[in-house]
Amino acid sequence: MGGCFSKPKPVELKIEVVLPEKERGKEELSAGGKGSPRAYQGNGTARHFHTEERLPAPHPYPGAQDCVEAAVCHVKDLENGQMREVELGWGKVLLVKDNGEFHALGHKCPHYGAPLVKGVLSRGRVRCPWHGACFNISTGDLEDFPGLDSLHKFQVKIEKEKVYVRASKQALQLQRRTKMMAKCISPSAGHSGSTNVLIVGAGAAGLVCAETLRQEGFSDRIVLCTLDRHLPYDRPKLSKSLDAQPEQLALRPKEFFRAYGIEVLTEAQVVTVDVRNKKVVFKDGFKLEYSKLLLAPGSSPKTLSCKGKEVENVFTIRTPEDANRVVRLARGRNTVVVGAGFLGMEVAAYLTEKAHSVSVVELEETPFRRFLGERVGRALMKMFENNRVKFYMQTEVSELRAQEGKLKEVVLKSSKVVRADVCVVGIGAVPSTGFLRQSGIGLDSRGFIPVNKMMQTNVPGVFAAGDAVTFPLAWRNNRKVNIPHWQMAHAQGRVAAQNMLAQEAEICTVPYLWTAMFGKSLRYAGYGEGFDDVIIQGDLEELKFVAFYTKGDEVIAVASMNYDPIVSKVAEVLASGRAIRKREVETGDMSWLTGKGS
Repeated sequence: MGGCFSKPKPVELKIEVVLPEKERGKEELSAGGKGSPRAYQGNGTARHFHTEERLPAPHPYPGAQDCVEAAVCHVKDLENGQMREVELGWGKVLLVKDNGEFHALGHKCPHYGAPLVKGVLSRGRVRCPWHGACFNISTGDLEDFPGLDSLHKFQVKIEKEKVYVRASKQALQLQRRTKMMAKCISPSAGHSGSTNVLIVGAGAAGLVCAETLRQEGFSDRIVLCTLDRHLPYDRPKLSKSLDAQPEQLALRPKEFFRAYGIEVLTEAQVVTVDVRNKKVVFKDGFKLEYSKLLLAPGSSPKTLSCKGKEVENVFTIRTPEDANRVVRLARGRNTVVVGAGFLGMEVAAYLTEKAHSVSVVELEETPFRRFLGERVGRALMKMFENNRVKFYMQTEVSELRAQEGKLKEVVLKSSKVVRADVCVVGIGAVPSTGFLRQSGIGLDSRGFIPVNKMMQTNVPGVFAAGDAVTFPLAWRNNRKVNIPHWQMAHAQGRVAAQNMLAQEAEICTVPYLWTAMFGKSLRYAGYGEGFDDVIIQGDLEELKFVAFYTKGDEVIAVASMNYDPIVSKVAEVLASGRAIRKREVETGDMSWLTGKGS
């Protein structure tokens, strides 16, 4: 099925489940041989699919020649709750001892390759130290995001007090496992004007929704439409690595969408949603009927409204084209970044190596102030100043001046004039929900789509997820919040898919995000809105610290630099439902937190 085209084409597909290209012949399955039906639990009933009969794989299951087995340690070498990386010759494996049992899994997080041995083991899962993804130690399955793939699970046996691990060589080298998925079996010939599931927006929420439906055995038609000209890509990387090309950013290759019958309509703008007739209309007049709808349109960057806002070389960053153009024009030139939030600061950091000068203009007195507080903001500001970034704080842009139509100067309200050839605007975003205004789908006063814990809107059969929604945050007393972060969009897309299949799932993930500047990462978990105190352990000057954000007596968020895996540890404690009290973090004794195990 076409991975990326402008209109659905009539296609005949037959019922089958395939292993992803790279995975064929190494998914460790129960014996039974090729072509034996596998039951899928989808929609509450077991459905049977047959694997593709034409697999060219000579060894569908790891035979002796594809496998490697070795004794990796003595049974007493690991305590309960301990993890260790062990070498099998063809690659490493993560060995975990939990409740007296040994488990062997892939050792790297499939998201960005973090070493999981440095992560956190708790409640039968291991949490990545970098970005918080969680994997079940019994199955290797991904249980919390970011990322799309799971870990391989390897066989473990104990003989004469020694622990042996057996693994396929291919799995050891691949380090990731794409879950088995159903294929689309509803031929779209003759009814290309209707789809079973329509997903508007192809960011993390939209893609994870489509993949989850297929993982759960859903085999009807899925159409994913996006304003972008690209297949789903890693948007957070845009501001951290502005040179990145679309193909480097792709979350899945084109063949993936074809293999699982996920149709992607690119450069497709929905202009109206008719909920009574379950139909959407696109800008070019094309109409598509749906039976279930996911709205995941994301947000649009705010632009400057000052005098001269139409001059050339003033950018917001939303697509790879935007990011690439900024880098190209900024080389050796003067750059001004407006806004000292995550996007603005990441762009400023990236451009210091490329541009002649980088200046940041911000209304607050320190960068990240609302999010990270005064002290952490100041420490980060110093890191930027040490890298030649100039700050103009507590002011805003009053005019953009051009020479022959191109930007030359940025005039500030403080009457300062800053030379600028390129200006990047990072002053926040608004939900891209204008097309829903007359639809009857509820929007709040700021344009967000309110949903319940099941990601349902006020209209039956219509779900919403990602940056454009507000939802009840379970561990903050179901307070309605908007959390425009990558990990949260993944989690919401999954919950929406589960509820399209009537599985009654609820969103309960702990928010987790990160930023990277000058090769240093800051990690953050929780929801810190309304914090009234910040307790800092470690050394802010050296940027080796952990900051606890408290409200009243409770810790509501944590941020750290060079202090792994503390943020993942706190996320696990919060995810377990336990409240962390202010007095526990004030003493500086963090043994309650850093002890391995739960």
